[in-house]
Amino acid sequence: MYGITTCDTIRKARTWLAGHDVPYRFHDYRAEGIEAGKLDGWVGKVGWEPLLNKASTTFRELADKDKQGLDEKKAKKLMLANPTMIKRPVLEVGDKILVGFKADVYEAEVGK
Repeated sequence: MYGITTCDTIRKARTWLAGHDVPYRFHDYRAEGIEAGKLDGWVGKVGWEPLLNKASTTFRELADKDKQGLDEKKAKKLMLANPTMIKRPVLEVGDKILVGFKADVYEAEVGK
C-alpha cells in the first residue's frame, strides 16, 4: 500500500486490511518518495487521471500555469516532484492497482 501516514483514507484502508487479516507493506511516499518506474507502471495500468489527486492541498496550491494543459507527461512530473498529489491509497494486488479506498472494492479484490 502506498500513501501518507497522516491521511484519513489511508487509516480506513489499513484498518480494513488489518480487520480482514490481509498482510501488506506500507510505503509512505511523503517520507520515501516514489520511483519514476513505479509511477509509470501504475499509469500504464490505470491511467494518470485516477492517480492525480486534484483535490489535494498540494495540487490546489499550484500556480494556475502548472495546472493548465495537463497531460500524462506533465501530470507524472508533478506527481514525482510532489508525491502527495497522488491519490491515496494505491494498493497493488497481484497485477492489479486499486486507487482510493472503497470497502466493497477491497472486499471484491482482496477479501478473504
